[in-house]
Amino acid sequence: MRTDRIRTTALAATALAAALSLTACGGEDKAMGTKAAPTTGTAAPAATSNDSTAQPDAPEAGTPDTQTVPAGGKQAGDDGVTDGKKPQTAPNAKAAASVAACTTTNSTVGVSPVSRPINHLLLTVTNTGSADCAAYHAPFLRFDDAQAVYPVYDDSRPQSVVVLSPGEKAYAGIALLGEPGQNEPVQSENLGVTMVDRNNAPKNESTLKLPAETYTDGLGFVTYWQSDVETALMY
Repeated sequence: MRTDRIRTTALAATALAAALSLTACGGEDKAMGTKAAPTTGTAAPAATSNDSTAQPDAPEAGTPDTQTVPAGGKQAGDDGVTDGKKPQTAPNAKAAASVAACTTTNSTVGVSPVSRPINHLLLTVTNTGSADCAAYHAPFLRFDDAQAVYPVYDDSRPQSVVVLSPGEKAYAGIALLGEPGQNEPVQSENLGVTMVDRNNAPKNESTLKLPAETYTDGLGFVTYWQSDVETALMY
């Protein structure tokens, strides 16, 4: 910037004047039989920069099939906080092409109720393996013995796949009911959850116990996997 250049030029001129003054003083000191006092200075601090954090990868579009949640799923608070802690976000964007899909062999899935928005559940997948796994597309869900795959909300598709390092989590929101009066809600007890691979092909299903008093009318939806709770529950 111009101000920096001006400051640098001024400092250089000051330094040059000081050097000339010292040279002159040195000559006088020699003549007087004394030594010139040494000059002191401080080194300029090294420049630093702050790298911005890349947005986490999110899953590609997919169709729901079944969802499963391990028993004992933890409840989320009004602000989407689980167990009093902010949920971990998925890692920065990674090349998901070579990353294995998150399945029952390397991850667990859980379901929990939320206070807001109403008539929603939160689905969580946790990487329990020793290597990265990708939460591709959206999970396939099945309430009780339903034959049809639960609808996926296509507008929730993230820009990139959510890739999870060991211990990290991804989230999907489940809307339980459609418009009031369209279908009669039916109480459900179990949820089948099926993770999918990169090609949206279903893997093995997990069966989860739903929270008490869970009602669905077949007109709800599930979102794509997201890197944070807030996004998963915004639809």
